[in-house]
Amino acid sequence: MDDFATYILEERSLSQKMLITYYLSKKTGIFFDKSIVLKTEIAKLFIEYMKINVDENVVLTAMLLCNCKKIENAQKIGKLETFAKEGAEYLSTLGFSKRFCKMCEEVNRYSGSTPREKESDILEVVDQFTGLILNRVERDAFSTEEALVVLKERNLKYTDNRYMELFIEFIKELEHITIRETIDVPIIKKLVHLHNKEANVKTLIATLSNQYAEKINEALNKNEKSKAKEMLDQVEPKTAEKTDMEKMKELAAATKKTSRALFSDDTAKKVLNHKSKYKVEE
Repeated sequence: MDDFATYILEERSLSQKMLITYYLSKKTGIFFDKSIVLKTEIAKLFIEYMKINVDENVVLTAMLLCNCKKIENAQKIGKLETFAKEGAEYLSTLGFSKRFCKMCEEVNRYSGSTPREKESDILEVVDQFTGLILNRVERDAFSTEEALVVLKERNLKYTDNRYMELFIEFIKELEHITIRETIDVPIIKKLVHLHNKEANVKTLIATLSNQYAEKINEALNKNEKSKAKEMLDQVEPKTAEKTDMEKMKELAAATKKTSRALFSDDTAKKVLNHKSKYKVEE
């Protein structure tokens, strides 16, 4: 039998990847909760909607597993600075490549791993933002607008995350893209609501894949088409084709000699009407 890394990377369905990780967590005790499902869904939308040139399959698998050694209340127990590195070491035992493990280790910056993989910056920005918009024991969730401010001005202020500005642009846009419920609901708000409402990981995965994946994709595609149309509408109409007379005048203006035109307007008219032997006026 192939190793676990091959098994999950060869699975292309995101919902099935999530279930595989869920069952692994039940068997081994690795960390996997509803927040990981939400983070992975946001990462998927970010990569696809902003057309980021990365291997989506690898990044989403890493998003599912990079917090595998995280524990509840990690800050209080002193694991905040070590869980990412410990997780990377654990993933290496499951058959994942050195680069994949490094990518997961760089979900935060405590290990000091450098140079950073570009995919790690996606994991980092999504991980940080999603943590801000969810309730925690010590605080209530931030609104989306507040979370973006905290993300940029505090959490990642002194980092060089290459995707932060693009991610902020994406979230701001996602705030205005809605799916149809009893009323129109912004996608990001709906995703947070589902996270908070669903009883457990399995029901959240099922609800996302069976009820909302298609709705969300349709809303995003519709918005992309709308943006494309707006861009086309903003393009200035082509300048009307210049008449022969206008072209001749421009030529005359460009070839002035001591403030005199090479052709007078009258001569130009005769030339265009073939009524002159192209004799220049004295």
